[in-house]
Amino acid sequence: MSQMFAPMGIGFALLLAACASSREAPASHANVETATAAAQSWLSLVDEAKYGESWTAAATNFKSAVTEASWTGSVSGVRKPLGGVLSRKLAAAEFKTALPGAPDGKYVVIQFNTSFEKKAQAVETVTPMQEPDGSWKVSGYFIK
Repeated sequence: MSQMFAPMGIGFALLLAACASSREAPASHANVETATAAAQSWLSLVDEAKYGESWTAAATNFKSAVTEASWTGSVSGVRKPLGGVLSRKLAAAEFKTALPGAPDGKYVVIQFNTSFEKKAQAVETVTPMQEPDGSWKVSGYFIK
């Protein structure tokens, strides 16, 4: 069973994993590192059940697409049954300038192999995007 949280819509989340075959701009190591750190920081809020704070810390397009109440209810309904995080390991991080169903910009599609108390193997996909001020903020979250 898959659970997804992608304010850009279900099509965006489903195509997120398929975008690896799309045309790529040259990857920027610094962008990938910075975006990955931002994703990990954001995930720590979700891990601590600080769902409102995770919404506040998310990208502008995330907050425009989903209300805080909707986000907190959805993420709580999925994450609480999984239990706490036992381990999370970076599996892949890929710089993109275009994603299906999303405006062009700078994105990093990051996958983590995560083990929860009640789900031994899961893949979390977190997609930070670079905001106009240069900061990296999460614009999509997907658990499979």
